[in-house]
Amino acid sequence: MQFEGRDRDWYPEKHEYIMQKGTILVIDDSPKNLRIFLDQLTQVGFKILIAPGGQDALQQLEQIKPDLILLDVLMPDLDGFETCARLKANESTKNIPVIFMTALSDPLDKVKGFEVGGVDYITKPFQYEEAIARIHTHLMIYRLQQQLEEQNNQLKQLNESKDKFFSMIAHDLRSPFSSLRGLIQFTSQNMQGWSKTKIEEVINILEHATDNLYALIENLLTWSRIHRDAFDFQPQYLHLQKIVAQEVELFNSIAGQKHITLINHITEPLEVYADANMLDAVLRNLLSNAIKFTYPGGRIDVAAAQDKRNITISVTDTGIGLSQENIAKLFRLDDRYKQLGTAKEKGTGLGLILCKEFIEKNGGTIGVTSQPDQGSTFFFTLPRVFVKDER
Repeated sequence: MQFEGRDRDWYPEKHEYIMQKGTILVIDDSPKNLRIFLDQLTQVGFKILIAPGGQDALQQLEQIKPDLILLDVLMPDLDGFETCARLKANESTKNIPVIFMTALSDPLDKVKGFEVGGVDYITKPFQYEEAIARIHTHLMIYRLQQQLEEQNNQLKQLNESKDKFFSMIAHDLRSPFSSLRGLIQFTSQNMQGWSKTKIEEVINILEHATDNLYALIENLLTWSRIHRDAFDFQPQYLHLQKIVAQEVELFNSIAGQKHITLINHITEPLEVYADANMLDAVLRNLLSNAIKFTYPGGRIDVAAAQDKRNITISVTDTGIGLSQENIAKLFRLDDRYKQLGTAKEKGTGLGLILCKEFIEKNGGTIGVTSQPDQGSTFFFTLPRVFVKDER
């Protein structure tokens, strides 16, 4: 049951700074004797739950997870020491801090409490300010431990993702190097009888292979610089219309080679706060992908929309589209999605991962909507004004 306090003005304002709200389970066979103390705990912001005995508490804890437990030592059905021992033997409750409440003064009783897993004692009759300060201290320690455990789990997952990522990269590097090596060996052994046209054809193949390898290595180095905070990050107010127009003009000739129509719908002056080099890199990657995965005769549209805080830039194509399963792989280190273009163009599989890093570094988000054979829309947001990073 929940205990509600009666006197809302009890606790002195000068002491309120020591408290953090939380849920406390009080296990005591005579909770009425604690009413004043529980009133005070309620007044300073705690939610109080009560269990009239050890067995009842164990049943309640199958459904609830309090932040801290206040546990009476002397109870008829199951004493506090045995109750605590059972709590610590249970995986779901073993980390909840337990503070014993007792009138016992024998040091051996206190030692026994610590041995079964208690973190502290408060003695009856209570010194209320001391008791509340102890509760606050152990709650703070508990929450810090939870945060540390969560951060350790996140770090473990990140390291596992990076390990898998580096394994895939090693494979990706080995494959083009092997192809280059084999092609060079084949050329050196056979080129004497080749015509000029044949030699030019092989050189063209070598050039494309080295370009792809260079792009992969360059993306790897960029990704590494970002994660070492070695990337030169200089956000500023930028004229989006001008930047997009330059990129569209740059890619118009490439789109024209595949007879793809590339249209820029951003005609009004829009301003974003971002790093110019990162914005250029994201636009180039999205436009390049759109051309790569659109069939000859298709169309690509670049547009923008704004709200009070952000501008959303979108690149929409009429290309091959993506399944929901493959969309889930696009921005992940440990499960990269790679697909040949409509003209068998190759990619590194790292471009969208870098886009995500760049956009998030600038305080935005990136996403995609798509259906197989229905084209795709990649979109990202950037702030219109400087937003202080609170992380």
